[in-house]
Amino acid sequence: MMKGGVDRITYQCIALDDQLYATGIIAAYVDKTTDLTLIKATDDAFDALNMIMSGQVDLVFLDIQMPVINGIQFLKRCGNKCRVILTTAYPDYALQGFDLDVVDYLLKPFSYERFQKAVDKFRLLQLASMTPQVENDYLLLKGDAKNKYYQVKFSDIMFIKGLNNYISVYTKDQHIITYMNLKEIINLIPTRLFCRVHRSYIVSFNYIKFIDGNSLLIDEEKIPISESYKAIFYSRLKEF
Repeated sequence: MMKGGVDRITYQCIALDDQLYATGIIAAYVDKTTDLTLIKATDDAFDALNMIMSGQVDLVFLDIQMPVINGIQFLKRCGNKCRVILTTAYPDYALQGFDLDVVDYLLKPFSYERFQKAVDKFRLLQLASMTPQVENDYLLLKGDAKNKYYQVKFSDIMFIKGLNNYISVYTKDQHIITYMNLKEIINLIPTRLFCRVHRSYIVSFNYIKFIDGNSLLIDEEKIPISESYKAIFYSRLKEF
């Protein structure tokens, strides 16, 4: 369970891996991260699952290739009880993991810097879930330096462009690159203002200059409208 103080929040974590050296690396990285506390490092999936179901855990660092029950099976049993960062030597499960809404996918061996990027994504998701979106008129984005965040008003965002594991948020005055993907950010922005029109683009209805069949223009950016998003875009446009 997340612990909160007057000016500090600490997240309770579990490292689940059948290799001792792997949980040791996670333990060392967590120890260097002030707002994380490792409450269990184990190879016992059922022990970890019991702790999660009792509400004790905010974040799990989860290996995939484990005996008895693998990481994907474990994820399905967890449901939405906590957030999960996958830690594995096998890249093949990335798509399946993201389909199950993992925070990030750390490919072994990974550095502390890469670990921190994954934890930054977790923090942003936690912050979004703690503060009801309907009460906010802004988005908090992690910048390109430690402890650097941007507060960006929804009304200032023109469009968002996907860059693999990063996104670029374009406003009237700047564009901000942050470590997140389009699937994650679409859950943090108001659907009344924004719509995904392509696997690489989310647009604001407020800034569309014109639409021409399978493309639209915002600022000087010509943005494609793909067939898979076209029907919902035009439907949403009529309601806007």
